[in-house]
Amino acid sequence: MGGGGEPEVRSQNAARSLLAANVERHPDRIAFIDSAGAHSFADIDRRAGRLAASLVAHGLAPGDRLALCLPDGVDLVCAFLGAIRAGVAPIPLNTLLTTEDYAYILADSGAAAAIVSKSFVPTWKQAKADAKWRGELWLDAPPVIPDTPAVGFHDPAPRDPAFLLYSSGSTGQPKGVVHGHGSPSHTARTFGAEVLGLREDDVVYSAAKLFFAYGLGNSLTFPLSVGARCVLESGRVTPQAVWRLLRDHGVTVFFGVPTLFAALLGDAGFPEPWDLPLRLCVSAGEPLPAEISRAWTARTGVEIVDGIGSTEMLHIFVSNRPGAITHGATGHPVPEYQARIVSEDGAEVRPGDLGELLVQGPSAALGYWNNPAKTAETFVDGWVRTGDQFYQDGEGRFVCCGRTDDMLKVSGIWVSPAEVENVLIEHDAVQEAAVIGAVDGHGLMKTKAFIVLRPGATPTADLGAELQAYAKARLAPHKYPRQIEFVSHLPRTATGKVRRHVLRETPAAL
Repeated sequence: MGGGGEPEVRSQNAARSLLAANVERHPDRIAFIDSAGAHSFADIDRRAGRLAASLVAHGLAPGDRLALCLPDGVDLVCAFLGAIRAGVAPIPLNTLLTTEDYAYILADSGAAAAIVSKSFVPTWKQAKADAKWRGELWLDAPPVIPDTPAVGFHDPAPRDPAFLLYSSGSTGQPKGVVHGHGSPSHTARTFGAEVLGLREDDVVYSAAKLFFAYGLGNSLTFPLSVGARCVLESGRVTPQAVWRLLRDHGVTVFFGVPTLFAALLGDAGFPEPWDLPLRLCVSAGEPLPAEISRAWTARTGVEIVDGIGSTEMLHIFVSNRPGAITHGATGHPVPEYQARIVSEDGAEVRPGDLGELLVQGPSAALGYWNNPAKTAETFVDGWVRTGDQFYQDGEGRFVCCGRTDDMLKVSGIWVSPAEVENVLIEHDAVQEAAVIGAVDGHGLMKTKAFIVLRPGATPTADLGAELQAYAKARLAPHKYPRQIEFVSHLPRTATGKVRRHVLRETPAAL
């Protein structure tokens, strides 16, 4: 696959790395809580072991792929770890994909089998037919084969795939990102332990689901790596559900995304006075606006550690640090990672200049499954191209300005939508903002803002003019939005990122 640099030494099986120490030290301690109840480390180990043995009994061999379409819960955790134990590469999949997406992934991955939750079976049967896929489709778990012998942990070679994660496909067909067995422990050691300082006595909850790279680290890799407890929720993420989970389980570390923190701040159920045991929050997915970061800490006394990661790097590789938060900046590289900013011709830019962020580190993917051309384009000379535009401030902090594809050239000068959005969000009436480029009556590119107002604010022409004047007073003249459109919501991906192409293509539909 030719990805982000071949490991120099053989890695320990990822499932063994995450489970063995916990089972040895405190087998009866609670590891996960889901809708079915509480589950100890020993329970997880036994169930994952049974699933590994079942996969082998059904004829799956090291190197085979296993698609997983299950809601967040212990069933998904054990299927993921059990497959890795057997040397089978699990593919945890977004449960909100279409039949067409599943059909494409089945054909592309060549999965030998799929474990699917009951509610998704009709969609998957159609996807199986559309893909002409001949693999086994199992409901919730492989069928039991009596007297199945136990299996040990597969001993992986340096470039053996441990698991695949398929990207959202927002810029084309989904891509299967292949990670080796060492990637999870690298992210846990660097970001989870060294940056966040996760502890054995923490209770963790992530709004991002397990099938995302961000959620997989938050809800599985990080808590297992330190022996912490994790709360898994299969339902829809709403402010009401979040408050309930934080209260009921005494969550101490909460992983969210910017749009969720904004919704929580605007929710009528916000705890006043603040009485939750949270000690730390984390945000990723897209840049956290400075105003949301400040407002959250002012109301709760709890910091949000903002960072940027990617599926290709498995988790966050540049971030702020607890106790040293710079609102509106992404921060510094995580220990053991390097980052640099380059121009279109690949030359490193000067501090303050915009360019594409490149990163390298121990959790870089092995490449894209079945896609050597895209692998060669993204993984270059040991560096991973992120497709994100950044600059470094005077203190060396990395500041995100959005995706390369989202940058706008107005009056011949590059404009970052994120910069304009951050200014608009500082206005008291604005809850969320998204900025795109729109051609004016003279055929010239100008900025246009879509605004979601805070509860109680009324969308009027006067307010639109006020927001334009507010932005114009705080930005260079060519940057302020020439058009303001009030909307009830912003279209977002399942990870919380704004779907700007929807705003560009069908703004009237909102």
